[in-house]
Amino acid sequence: MHDARIDQLAKQLIRYSTSLKKGEKVLIDLHDSPDSIGLALIREARAVGAIPFLRVHSSRLSREMAMGATEEQYQLISQHLLHEMKDMDAYIVIRGAHNIAETSDVPANRMKLIAAQLRPVIDYRIKHTKWCVLRWPTTSMAQQAGMSTEAFEDFYFRVCLLDYKALTPAMNALKKLMDQTDQVHIKGPGTDLRFSIKNIPAIICGGKMNIPDGEVFTAPVKDSVEGVISYNAPTIYQGIPFDSIRLTFEKGKIVKAEAGEKTKQLQRILDSDEGARYIGEFALGFHPHIHHAMRDILFDEKIAGSFHFTPGQAYEEADNGNRSSVHWDMVCIQRKEMGGGEIYFDGKLIRKDGVFLPKSLAKLNG
Repeated sequence: MHDARIDQLAKQLIRYSTSLKKGEKVLIDLHDSPDSIGLALIREARAVGAIPFLRVHSSRLSREMAMGATEEQYQLISQHLLHEMKDMDAYIVIRGAHNIAETSDVPANRMKLIAAQLRPVIDYRIKHTKWCVLRWPTTSMAQQAGMSTEAFEDFYFRVCLLDYKALTPAMNALKKLMDQTDQVHIKGPGTDLRFSIKNIPAIICGGKMNIPDGEVFTAPVKDSVEGVISYNAPTIYQGIPFDSIRLTFEKGKIVKAEAGEKTKQLQRILDSDEGARYIGEFALGFHPHIHHAMRDILFDEKIAGSFHFTPGQAYEEADNGNRSSVHWDMVCIQRKEMGGGEIYFDGKLIRKDGVFLPKSLAKLNG
């Protein structure tokens, strides 16, 4: 039996997230995703007069390609993908995951090579197309979240079909506040961090580029970060799961990085290039229906009462000049049951234990 929520999601992606118009070309990129969402997207694109294009991927086949990746091969792949992307007005990618650790045994140097070669494609897509990225609810994701398949599917659609437009006034208020802020001070268990966001724009994420969505991000002045941060949300990067990462900063640079028995893997990723040891993004998350980490960053970075502080590449819209093949969104949840915490903007307490205090931001508390 067809699930009508799939059609609702396709409609939201085509008509709201990418705002497709007649004659525009959209690349629909499916990774381990069912035909049902592809069919719905193709039909909805055609319903508004857009022209759909399709790519279909398998994570096991992608792993096999990565295991033997060469620079010459991925230079050519990148050229082809970039040429295709330059023909597109919009890009929608649906990423399922039958096994979230599928690439965990791919050698780190291969993953680094692939990331570096494909960076121009990603950069062009971000800068020059209307794009939207989302996951697909697989049994693997349900297991990851500690939920039954049916319960996770219900959670997924509730989260993805949120009325993002209704949050716009409060998101605008948070953007205005961040745009006016110089010094940020974050305190919590194992965390005492100071940095500046002066003159770096804050960007609203309200269902236009990522689904699920629900954050406002900026970046710290590159050399301004001082102190220590302890992340309490589990994370996964390059197929490797990490828990309890702790970073120490001096003059913006990560000078000490710890992750228990995974410290060597963490250090290896942070040594990918010079920019990997600097922060490229600072964001506040506030999705009202996401409360717990599930090692899936598109969900975890939007957790209510969280923030993420991201080693690596800065986004051009909120650019602090940092460049890297790495962009690793590490999350800290500050709700009371997770240990609490405080965020100050220019000495004023803005959020305590995950709850925004200014009245203009109250709707972001869910």
